[in-house]
Order: sequence, then structure tokens, then C-alpha cells
Amino acid sequence: MLVDVVRTPIGTRNGQLSGWHPADLAGFVLRALAGRTGVDPTLVDDVVMGCVTQVGAQSLDVGRNAVLAAGWPHSVPATTVDRQCASGQQAVHVAAHSVIAGAADVVVAAGVEVMSLVPLGAAVAVRDVGQPFPPSIHERYEAAGGLQPQGIAAELVAERYGLSREALDAYGLASQERAAAAVAAGRLEAETVAVPGRLLDREGHRVVDTGTTVRSDGGVRPTTAQSLAALRPAYKENGLITAGNSAQISDGAAAALVMTAARAAELGLAARARFLSFATAAVDPVLMHTAPAPATAAALARAGLTMADIAVAEVHEGYAAAVLAWLADTGADPERVNPNGGAIALGHPLGCSGVRMLATLTAELERRGGGRGLLTMGGTGGLATALVLEVG
Repeated sequence: MLVDVVRTPIGTRNGQLSGWHPADLAGFVLRALAGRTGVDPTLVDDVVMGCVTQVGAQSLDVGRNAVLAAGWPHSVPATTVDRQCASGQQAVHVAAHSVIAGAADVVVAAGVEVMSLVPLGAAVAVRDVGQPFPPSIHERYEAAGGLQPQGIAAELVAERYGLSREALDAYGLASQERAAAAVAAGRLEAETVAVPGRLLDREGHRVVDTGTTVRSDGGVRPTTAQSLAALRPAYKENGLITAGNSAQISDGAAAALVMTAARAAELGLAARARFLSFATAAVDPVLMHTAPAPATAAALARAGLTMADIAVAEVHEGYAAAVLAWLADTGADPERVNPNGGAIALGHPLGCSGVRMLATLTAELERRGGGRGLLTMGGTGGLATALVLEVG
């Protein structure tokens, strides 16, 4: 059962959270989770932290470092997991599986990524330690044109599904409009904890405390169809993928408290949600962004449900092409998908996003009076995760 989940606001690249060390930012949200629930950290059996770029400030088990940075007892263990963009959701899966299996009573699932400091791709920029893909993998995909970066893979998915630039931009605009409406209505406040602003001064090689408090997501901005249409393709000449129909590079952290019903009762805590099923899936990495559809099908089948039973779906907006392909494959109602916007507007701090989406999904279901929700994410390598939960 999910007792609570909380997140920081999502900071834009080189923005108000850029000066935070990832372990400190994750530690901040761990303290916030303990403060909201009143749970003594000594009761936590494990902390599972999602993080993608585990190099530099995010290396040497950033989950464990976050526990220490939070001031939690040395006795609280932690680990860091990587399922690429779905790392945060994978942390939730691991935490819930530990509790369901009886291996633990209280587990924190969390995620962090400070991309302003540790940029995407930093792990493969380290010299003289080799590259992730051996010759055997390159040979395997040579006939298909070779493995492609995420942006080109999104171009291939758009081509495969017959998606136009206008359709991709329309989805990007809808994400921004939905997020702006959610912010204006205060719908994201319950899931967010305010964070002191810290800027990374790259020229001065120092961190600057801004004296401000960051309370809302920085990526939500005034957007029009005209402004999106004016953006140049990001990955290839005459391409369809732009910064306006792709997820934003961001900074953030989130954490969720998962425990057995028995331990929650002992502590006088009520569940906000109950997990019904979990699934993972994988597809051809050349078309990596299509993996959430089979993961969704597997999670629904294990729960004995169909898409018609899902009141709200949080589908990762790595690219508009990925969500539109998922909609085509599942036949889901677009009005039930990402009603408060997604990573295109809110931002995508890689390892944090899965837990952030869990917070948004749970709060939205509560706002609607309960129901079943779906959370699914895809990632590099053709991987995807999915879960179904129930509120009320």
C-alpha cells in the first residue's frame, strides 16, 4: 500500500534548483516525507532510489548518500536502481515487491536527477573506460541502420505511426495548457514541498543561495501553436521532433512511503492508494518509445482490467510521439491521459519522474473521489514499466 508520496517542484535546466547537490535534494525530500507522515526513519527497512546518470555527484549509490544527507540513522540501508527513464517507477516496483513478498515492512521508493549538474550522457563521456555497446550489439542492429539516440528513435516512431508535426505540436501545446490550468487551480500543491532556491554559478564554480523559495514547477510557460511551429527540428533537418514536443531537461526529487497494511495500522496511518499490478516490457530498441503499450497490456491483464476501467493514466511524455503512439496502440481516451500535463510542460528529471508521476496520479484520483489509475513509462533500450493502482 502507498501511504504517501511527495516531490519537489521541478526546476528548469540551470534554474532555481541547479545548485542543489543531488544527494542533498533527495535527502530534503526524504525528510519532507518523514515529516508529512510522522514515520520515524528508524522504521524504514530500505530506501530504493531511481537515478539514471550515476556518475560524479550521482555516483557511489546516491540513494545511500541521500539517506546520510537527510540526517537519517546510519542503520537505514539504501540502493540505487537504473531502468533508464523509468528508474523512478522501477524504484516503486522494487519497494512494493519487497513489501508484498514479506521481505520488508516499510520501504521508501524515491528518485532524483539534477541534470543541470550531471547532464544526460555524462556517464558515457568518461574517457578510457569503454562504451556501453560492444561490437556484437552494433553488428546485431547494423542492418536496421544501427542503434539510434532517443530523438532519432522518436522521429522513427512518428514516421511509423504517421504522425505529423502539427499533431506533435498540438500535443505539446495541450501538455502546457493542462499544466498551466493545474497550477492556476492549485491542483499540484498537495503533492509538492517547497524548496529553497540554489543556483549553480558555473563561471564562479560555486553555489548561490537565492534567498527565494521554489514552490511551483518552472517548466510551465505561456505557449501558443505559433510559438511551437516556429521551433526548429532538434535532431535532423526537416525532422518533426522539437524542444516544444519533447520533455524538458530538469532537476528534481521525489519520494514515496510504501508499507504493509499491518504496519500502517500499528502506526495509525491510512493508505492513499493500493497497488493492483505491476509489469515490465521490452521492444526493439530502434523503436524504443513503443514499449509502454505492451507494458500497459501486461499490467492490465494481471489486474484483470481493461483500459475502460482506468479513470486516469499517467503516460510518460518523453516525446509527444511516444504518447500518441501509445494512444494509437491502446485505444485509450486522450481526455483521461495526463490531465495535469506531463514532462513536456512539467519537466523530466530522469530518475525522479516515475515517482513524480505517482504523486500526480494519486492526487488526481483523490481529487476525483477515487478510482483506478495507470502509470507507464518507457526508456532507452526499448524498456518500459507499468503499474495499476486504486484510490478509495
